[in-house]
Amino acid sequence: MHEKLAKKYGMSIEQAKANTENMVQMAKESGLDYRMDTLILTNTFDAHRLTMFAKEHGLMNEMTERILHAYFTESKHIGDHETLTELAAEVGLDREAVSRMLASDDMADAVRADENEGSQIGVNSVPFYLINKKYALTGAQPTEIFVQALQQVIAEDE
Repeated sequence: MHEKLAKKYGMSIEQAKANTENMVQMAKESGLDYRMDTLILTNTFDAHRLTMFAKEHGLMNEMTERILHAYFTESKHIGDHETLTELAAEVGLDREAVSRMLASDDMADAVRADENEGSQIGVNSVPFYLINKKYALTGAQPTEIFVQALQQVIAEDE
């Protein structure tokens, strides 16, 4: 994982390790147990399709949280259709409907539309926060940074 991060963001492996450890520590301070050392790198496109499917059934937040926990804490393979189907059933989605959706191209257009919108506003990493459609914060940031950014937004918008 560290090699991939280093290559993607043009940093040394040591910097990638330090950034990862920083994220793990910030997660811990928020009550989350991230296990980056056992995380399974995968293509997350189908996980995003599943989230869009869950949105149509009023379970987007639940599905998103379950996928994130499975990925970052439980080191589950969220690119695997069986894993995704199981996670979906856990949050109350119909197992057969999810299997059919994953076996098709359903929801791909919705995910691609989100990707295009993100690209247009300059998203190139996650997390990415856009405030008032004009102020952006990227990466895992301490609470103080969000407070400062919001104070600046309020001051400028007054």
